[in-house]
Amino acid sequence: MERIKRWKVQGLQDRYLYDYTCANDNGQNPVMEKAHAYVEHWKEAYRGNTGLLLFGDVGTGKSFFAGCIANALLDCNVPVLMTNFPSIPNRLTGVFTEDRAAFIASLGDYSLLVIDDLGVERNTEYAMEQMFTVIDSRYRSKKPLIVTTNLKLEEIKNPPDLARTRIYERILERCAPVLFSGKNFREEGAGATKAAAKEIVSKG
Repeated sequence: MERIKRWKVQGLQDRYLYDYTCANDNGQNPVMEKAHAYVEHWKEAYRGNTGLLLFGDVGTGKSFFAGCIANALLDCNVPVLMTNFPSIPNRLTGVFTEDRAAFIASLGDYSLLVIDDLGVERNTEYAMEQMFTVIDSRYRSKKPLIVTTNLKLEEIKNPPDLARTRIYERILERCAPVLFSGKNFREEGAGATKAAAKEIVSKG
């Protein structure tokens, strides 16, 4: 239990991710069945270096899906890191070369790496180079990767420049695409929160 707790602290760096669990699934998104299947067949996915590319509109449940997988595997004592694309270049900015190399190497310690929000990273040569280094390192480690993005699959298959081509090709080679469509759960949740707040205020 202590080891699992340590892995969670290291692997889920944003506290809200602790709530992204199968127990908190509202059952309204049929795609969640694939998350359960991925966890059930984790050993097979790990051996085959099988990752997932979760794509679709904003608020359709991609991060929740990835978080459910991360939490379920962490509970089974599998080391998982869930982070996001914008934070990686920020983490690497201004650090010494050896520290940068150590950080990238440390990503290989995790059996599963989940990176949220492909496509919202800064469009600079430096940021693209850092992202390529991270994705290429993971690609070479032959360990699974899960990526979420609001980009359309066509945009990922036909990137606008060479820098993104190098990144996207590696992701597509190792990650099976899963489409998220339908209702915006985030918008629905915000509506429920507003309604609850309005009811509380009206009682004053």
